[in-house]
Amino acid sequence: MKIFVPMDSAAKALGAEKVVAALRDAAPGAEIVRTGSRGMIWLEPLVEIEIDGIRHGYGPAEPEDVPAILDGTSGKAVGAVENLDWMKRQTRLTFARVGVVDPLSLADYMTHGGLAGLRRALSMSGQDIVDEVKASGLRGRGGAGFPTGIKWQTVHDAQPAQKYIVCNADEGDSGTFADRMVMEGDPFTLIEGMIIAGLGVGASKGYVYLRSEYPDAIAVMTRAVQIAQAEGMLGDNILGSGKSFDMEIRKGAGAYVCGEETSLLNSLEGKRGVVRAKPPLPALEGFLGKPTVVNNVISLATVPVIFEKGAQYYADYGLGKSRGTVTLQIAGNVARGGLFETAFGISLGDVVNDLAGGTLSGHPVKAVQVGGPLGAYMPPSKFDTPLGYEEFDQQGGLIGHAGLTVFDDTTDMLGMARFAMEFCAVESCGKCTPCRIGAVRGVETIDRIAEGDADALPLLADLCETMKDGSLCALGGFTPFPVMSAVTHFPDDFARQKEAAE
Repeated sequence: MKIFVPMDSAAKALGAEKVVAALRDAAPGAEIVRTGSRGMIWLEPLVEIEIDGIRHGYGPAEPEDVPAILDGTSGKAVGAVENLDWMKRQTRLTFARVGVVDPLSLADYMTHGGLAGLRRALSMSGQDIVDEVKASGLRGRGGAGFPTGIKWQTVHDAQPAQKYIVCNADEGDSGTFADRMVMEGDPFTLIEGMIIAGLGVGASKGYVYLRSEYPDAIAVMTRAVQIAQAEGMLGDNILGSGKSFDMEIRKGAGAYVCGEETSLLNSLEGKRGVVRAKPPLPALEGFLGKPTVVNNVISLATVPVIFEKGAQYYADYGLGKSRGTVTLQIAGNVARGGLFETAFGISLGDVVNDLAGGTLSGHPVKAVQVGGPLGAYMPPSKFDTPLGYEEFDQQGGLIGHAGLTVFDDTTDMLGMARFAMEFCAVESCGKCTPCRIGAVRGVETIDRIAEGDADALPLLADLCETMKDGSLCALGGFTPFPVMSAVTHFPDDFARQKEAAE
């Protein structure tokens, strides 16, 4: 008997280890394979039993369910996992292997298509590699959506011999977990993507800057790098090609602002994590002053599939200038939370009402914050907006890391606006005045509005404009998005405060 149970930290938090212990006691002869999560968090821990080559799921499993699961009589049976609606409707490119393979088996990785992209890239010139990424239309999945190929071209064209690839794995936004799921469920795809990036731009060294709050991801990535080095995937002779690239895992210290690329680079160098003024761009003067590619986990983990299947295959998915797939992370007050990978172009309403199944509370949806704590609040009137960078920008929003947090009609949007300002005040690195001081004044101004001072509303708008235009990085520059979207779309929540004061 072959049984699959996730070792993903979400599954662990929901009791996966106790279920595995019960399985080992009840079926000592069974082969238990630990995988990543399939992304259906409402079904975790999800136990899968292989029958005639097909994996049948049971979840959410508890230790007392094990006997019935093993004899096939459990009421928690969900059927063939690949045939579930959640799975069938996805376009899994980046996440094709997550939940399927043993994350630390390089043989399993290769059996499911791993290293095909790297082998192709090893036969290409650096410029050809960069051109392939440009043709794919891949854009940064960390927030800004900057074309990945353009960034790579800048580093490729830079003169210094020493260059670096830095993976930004400091996934600190609320409601986001795609980076963690890839690192815990398919670490070799990130390693492969970083190697291809190194071959493309002429970098021989890479670093993964991984947030300290992800101990499971740190452990899996560290072991995966060791395996890759031992098996010749990393080092001075990549897969016998004579080309070299090696990498290390570096642990962050918990500062949200280190998700910003220049703060990350300072931290990586052992300095205080504060924002650097730009120019110079990291692509020209990055880690240790050398040309550096700084890409998000999902961006780099997507590179192997582009080289395995070709740039055009990837570019054929998507909408407008948003090519390929988006890894939606659905969280908050929802009936079904989890990760869903699909082509750009799906509407926000379809994600919230169809995929997520509406709210868990049963109350109407009031708002969806897209893009983490700095993302705009989108009301139901905007639910026909398709998921695309330009399309969201036209509606005053941003996709960011594609995390969606849903709120029902009991939510006080003035309180959410205050939280955004308070979050910025707490997490500011202090380098620039608009962010350091503006966020503190923002909390005070919103408190005035809550006490019935209507004159403070124009002041808040003016303050947000100053923060947006004057901040050095996105922390201060994007905080106005949740604040002003709350004011714009939910004016009653701000007016009610005045009425209460009167």
